[in-house]
Amino acid sequence: MNLFGKQFGTSKKEKKHVTLSELEKGTMPDAPLTISDADFKNVVARFPLVVIDCWAAWCMPCRMLGPIVEDLAGELKGKVVFGKLDVDENRDSALAYGIRSIPTLLIFKNGQLIDQMVGVSPKEELKRRLEGFLDE
Repeated sequence: MNLFGKQFGTSKKEKKHVTLSELEKGTMPDAPLTISDADFKNVVARFPLVVIDCWAAWCMPCRMLGPIVEDLAGELKGKVVFGKLDVDENRDSALAYGIRSIPTLLIFKNGQLIDQMVGVSPKEELKRRLEGFLDE
């Protein structure tokens, strides 16, 4: 367990991540989408509020944030869409948004980057911050 009350790594209860092409039209996922360079712009444009978790498998803080992102994807379903972008496999997007430290959360509203968070934050703090964007 870490100080945020989550276990490191992948848990058995985690939902399968899907890609944008696997998602039914008109639906919002209840788990993070797997994002690639090829579909990054389409994901950001398709949903009103999108949070992209820029991460890498070898990054321990990224592994700490992963379960928090999983939980919030379910709790905020229908309001916020979460995506996971592996920066090692998708360097173009990471370079385009100046990702130099991971984990980094990129927050898009109506297709525009409106905020960025670097590092790990407690779940409730992250949820409060995201809910603030829903009220705008």
